[in-house]
Formats: sequence, structure tokens, C-alpha cells
Amino acid sequence: YLFTGPRGVGKTSIARILAHEINKLPYEDDSAHIDIIEIDAASNRRIDEIRELRDKVYIAPVSAKHKVYIIDEVHMLTKEAFNALLKTLEEPPGHAVFILATTEAHKLPDTIVSRTQRFSFKPVSSAKVASHLGDIAGQEKIKISPDALELLAAHGEGSFRDSISLLDQLGGHQERIGAEDVRRMLGIPPAEAIDDLLSALGGQKDANALVAGLDGLLTGGYQPAGIAAQIGKRLREQLIEGDTVIPQAAALSLLQRLIEVPVSHDPERFLEIVLLDAMPASAAPEPSPSEPPEPPKSAQAKPSGHGGGHASSDSQAERSRETKPKPTGSAPFDEAVWPKVLQTLKQHHNTLYGVVRMAQPSFPDGGTLKLTFAFPFHEKRLREASNRSKLADVVHGLTGKKVQVECALDKSIKPPEALEEDRSQSGPELDAISNIFGAAELLES
Repeated sequence: YLFTGPRGVGKTSIARILAHEINKLPYEDDSAHIDIIEIDAASNRRIDEIRELRDKVYIAPVSAKHKVYIIDEVHMLTKEAFNALLKTLEEPPGHAVFILATTEAHKLPDTIVSRTQRFSFKPVSSAKVASHLGDIAGQEKIKISPDALELLAAHGEGSFRDSISLLDQLGGHQERIGAEDVRRMLGIPPAEAIDDLLSALGGQKDANALVAGLDGLLTGGYQPAGIAAQIGKRLREQLIEGDTVIPQAAALSLLQRLIEVPVSHDPERFLEIVLLDAMPASAAPEPSPSEPPEPPKSAQAKPSGHGGGHASSDSQAERSRETKPKPTGSAPFDEAVWPKVLQTLKQHHNTLYGVVRMAQPSFPDGGTLKLTFAFPFHEKRLREASNRSKLADVVHGLTGKKVQVECALDKSIKPPEALEEDRSQSGPELDAISNIFGAAELLES
């Protein structure tokens, strides 16, 4: 026999019951019989264990009519072990019965599957699981709300075993269980927080509010995969109801990208980018405009009928004062080398270049490079140790000096003028991205 289906739906339990019924033996949860042999293929997957089974299968049962072998997670056997088992399955002795159980039937060789009677086990509906959990809670004197039961059943995904295990964990810690208790144990973000993120996606809040809400959930201990799952679940419900906060095409695209969050190299940053990218352009905040610089005073002295030499002298002095650079507290080479730093980053670290270009550099002293950003997203990226190290290495390679890279956030600053020029030459695609991140440019690949 071959029992297939998802975890926790009763494959192994039914195999034990069937083994006892074949031998007309009474069955209890802790029943054990010498002629009913259970093998965990995950722990006994080598060819040596299967050869030992093949040799002993021809020994007659001790007291029962049949010797029954239950091989759990049979898909874990190696190719050589399957080959060794195949001969026994082709010509088994009359007293032997094999019951194979697996959650991944597609990994079994066709030669094995073709020699079995297959029974597929299906997940149990959430309503039946919730009802069964309610019966168990009543017998165990556990007070639990209907909403909490539904959450446990939904999280169990059709598995009685997983759902009952969760109920057992909760029941051992508190007398009364509510939906919020279940969410806290399972790491499910509060519904209000998810609705706030969706409001930002719908344009009712700006990007800063979205990033702040996401940071609050991450700081609270919620995992990116769990947050993405809850956003996807709520968005799916809205799609079914026909009342999404964002256009249907954008919602479908967002659902697809949310699925990729758990397998991302950096789930936190990937989720942040996915959500920011899904925001409408009109919801992105514009940086606060700074005061325009004062127009330079004319160095031309007014003509005068008398004291012309004095006026000419004043004019020259005024020109000298205006052309003299104002002190910035930085060494001249630091300012001169910054364009070279950007060019080197563009050639060797294109992604980092896109982040650093968004900053306004300053040099408080000869050994410090301070970069000020208008948006938290870019500041966070540069706070990563690997990015700061790459930037410091580039500066060291160009100047021979080791610098300490610092970053700061100032939402009132504007992107560098060079970026503004790039934006003016960009197309509508880059404009949409610029509205989200504050500035953008097309990097050469």
C-alpha cells in the first residue's frame, strides 16, 4: 500500500490501524506488536538498512498472521536503497505486507509506485478542524474563543496534528485563550497594522508612514515572511471581494512578489522595496524645499565722478572677498576627490553607487566622510557594514587615507543637483521611481 498526502492528515496513524486490522489485533494509541515493524526512512535511508530488511522479511511472523512493515517518509530512501527494496516488492513472501507513507510521492520511482495500491489523503477543511479543536478544548477544560479556534485551524493548513499541537501549547500557558493570544504565539501581525500598510499602498499615507509602520512590525519581532503572508492574504481577500486598495493588475503583481519574500537573500529589505515599489507615485513625499541661495553681489563698482581710484580699490577688494572660498572645515583634496569616488563606485559597485549618489557629502575633519540622506531607505542601505567598508576602501585607494564613513538622515535636504539634472532628462518610467525614492537615475549595465 502507498499512502500519500500532506503532513498531519493521518497517513501513519491509518497505517498502524490497518496493520492491526490485518492481523485482527486490538489497537490503542500506544499499541506495539513484534510483527508490526515501523521504519523511519529519513533515519534509515541507506542501502545497508534496506538489505537487512530484505533478509529478515522472509522470516515468518512470531505470533501474528502477517508481518507488516510501515515505512514512513519513504521518499527519503536513496536510489540504491530503492533498487534493493524493489526486488522484495516485486516478489514479496506471502506473510509480508508493506505500507509506504510519504508527503512527496513525486519523488518515488515509477517502478515502486506501479507495484502498490495508492491512497491519497487530503487536507481537512478548516471548519472541521476548528470543530474538532473545540471538542478537544471542551474535554480538556480549555476556554478558547471561536476566533482563536479558526486561527489555529487556518494556521494548521488542514493538518489535525499541527492544529492540536498548537492548541496544546496554548492550553498549557493560560486559562482563557483569545484570537490575540494565538496571533502572538504564531507571530501573526495585528490586523490593524496590516490595514495601515495597505492604506499606504492605496495612497492614503506617504512612503515615510509605510516605512515607519514596517519598521515597527520588524522591531516588534514579526518576521518579514509572516508580514508578507498576511499582506498577501488580506490583498487576496480584497481581490475576491472586488474591493482592492490598489488597481487589480498592480495587486496581482504585488501578490506575486510577496511570495518571493521568504526566499530572498535579505527578506527585510526585499519586502520594503516591494511595498515601496507598489505605492502610487502621488503618495511619495517630496523633500522640503530649501531656501534658494542668495544671488551673488555684483563685483562691478558703481561709477563715481570723484574718488574713482578709491572705488576701483573697493571693487577689487570686494571681488577678492567673493572669489575666496568659504571655509567648510574640510581638506581641499576631499572635495576634489568626491567625483572620482563616485566614478569608481559606478565602475565597480554599481548598486552602491546608486545609493551613495543620493547623499550630500561633507568632511567634518580629515578622517571622516559624512553622507546625509533625505530618505531612510538610502540611509539604511549605507549603514550596512559591507557597504560602508566598500566606500572606505574606494576612498583609501584614491587618496591613500583611511576614512571613517558616517551617515545621517535629514528629510529637509534636496537630492544633489546632478541627480536633478538626470531626472530632468529621464523618461516617465524613471519619474515614477523617483517619486518613490526621492531621486533616481539610469545606471549603465
